[in-house]
Amino acid sequence: MSDPLSGKIAFITGGARGIGRATALKLAQSGCDVAIAYHNSHEEAESVCQAIRGMGRRALAVQADVSDASSLAEAFEEFRKQFDKVDFVISNAAIGVLRPALEMNVKHWRRCMETNALALNTLAQLAVPMMRDGGCLIGISSLGSVRAIPNYSFIGASKAALESLARGLALELGHTKRIRVNIVSAGVVDTDALKYFPNREQLLEEYARRTPLGPALKTEQVADAVYLLCLPEAAMITGHTLVVDGGYCISG
Repeated sequence: MSDPLSGKIAFITGGARGIGRATALKLAQSGCDVAIAYHNSHEEAESVCQAIRGMGRRALAVQADVSDASSLAEAFEEFRKQFDKVDFVISNAAIGVLRPALEMNVKHWRRCMETNALALNTLAQLAVPMMRDGGCLIGISSLGSVRAIPNYSFIGASKAALESLARGLALELGHTKRIRVNIVSAGVVDTDALKYFPNREQLLEEYARRTPLGPALKTEQVADAVYLLCLPEAAMITGHTLVVDGGYCISG
């Protein structure tokens, strides 16, 4: 089929840029109507929506701070005005401070955990009542969940928490709701977020050198993995972390 996800509806956080944007466009190309939540990137979000509408799909942009449950609840109120169900929820928005762990404080910890991990649970609480026919929740993680990366300790810890939470949700929601919960863990992707890494060039060079399928990982390739987990053929995949890194992790 040319539109394998026709009639489905997706809600994506951080959908205005980077991996979120690529995912929104990929799912729309596959037949989905799409709502994207953004924090500050209003113009970029509207641009994504315009592109989706150009494909003949419905699109909605809503502002939300995913670390704030009340803000996400307000976003879902707007979402429900246009959509009466949701099939796919992608928790993509993330935040973090690049500093040594000994320079961090409880405010940094809470912000990382609430944005990068807890948001998946908040999204589940809001979305599950709208998933009448089942569906899937997908979180976006990174290799820092299982590997030590300089100045990435708090972000990595939050991503590890995200992956653990997804397994727990998969167990809770599978039997009674027929809802699958998975994670896509991306390798080094040259997005706007990577520009904040002081060793950005070194990371990209090392990734290109060590990755069998290098030299670079594109946002669209991460979006492709999200798409795969949304397909009916993935109906028995849940509680899984799908690593998309071109083979970086197997090279030492």
